[in-house]
Amino acid sequence: MDNDKMISAIAFGGAVRINAAVTCSTVSEAVRIHNLTPVSAAALGRSLTGAVLMSNMLKNDTDKLTLQIKGDGPLGGIVVTGNKFGFVKGYVNNPGCDLPIRPDGKLDVKGAVGRGYLQVIKDIGLKEPYVGMVNLISGEIAEDLTYYFAVSEQINSAIGLGVLINPDGSVQKAGGYMIQLMPGAEEEHIAFLEKRLTELPTVTELIDEEHDVKNMVKKIFNDKEVIFLEERPCGYRCDCSRERMERNLISLGKKDIEELADEAPETEIVCHFCNSKYIFSSEELKNLLK
Repeated sequence: MDNDKMISAIAFGGAVRINAAVTCSTVSEAVRIHNLTPVSAAALGRSLTGAVLMSNMLKNDTDKLTLQIKGDGPLGGIVVTGNKFGFVKGYVNNPGCDLPIRPDGKLDVKGAVGRGYLQVIKDIGLKEPYVGMVNLISGEIAEDLTYYFAVSEQINSAIGLGVLINPDGSVQKAGGYMIQLMPGAEEEHIAFLEKRLTELPTVTELIDEEHDVKNMVKKIFNDKEVIFLEERPCGYRCDCSRERMERNLISLGKKDIEELADEAPETEIVCHFCNSKYIFSSEELKNLLK
């Protein structure tokens, strides 16, 4: 986890905002926890990286971001959450989803996700969280997030996400970038970016052997003036706890807790994000009722 980095930068005097991250260890941890197939690793890895990039825009220490992708493909759905510090966690409904490699040699993430919608939930300390929803336009995730920003937040963005899986199922490279036009961006900046984005190799080709996130950004901007603002670690981290599981149980309601307490001497609850198991005795469940 400790070698993954996220970075924020600006170009053209602040007319363009850049967030970028290298997330190989983050995605590797997700693969380890969930025993992901290559295509489910690519889908969840891209989503985790997208959440890292978007969480860099959160303002307050307690702010949280959730991405939910619900498609009709065999993957089922994806849930990812992140905080301001670049720590993310997530899961897919069907980690064993396996599809043939596409004719171009790439993993069929689009086929795994299918058609459906993307929901972005931001809990930023208001009475109600902000919820934005768009239909999936490709299922490739980067294009869907780009579309979300254009429709829900009216920000012109270019997002690239990539996960490269080794033949043995391990993660070789993972990362992504998010480039956004700010008010005051001029035609020449837009023209440069439009041309440059058509020339770029894949995200995983942009990541060098040292996994240096600054070098990735420098390659994208082709030695144009980029000012790096902040670089910090990011990673996979679950913050589940026994107390949190108790709150989840309480939210079920009195009737369901009574049924669980009567059914068996012990009830096991498993965290979706890290597979940690929590055992509650029927006596403990009855105490929760009080």
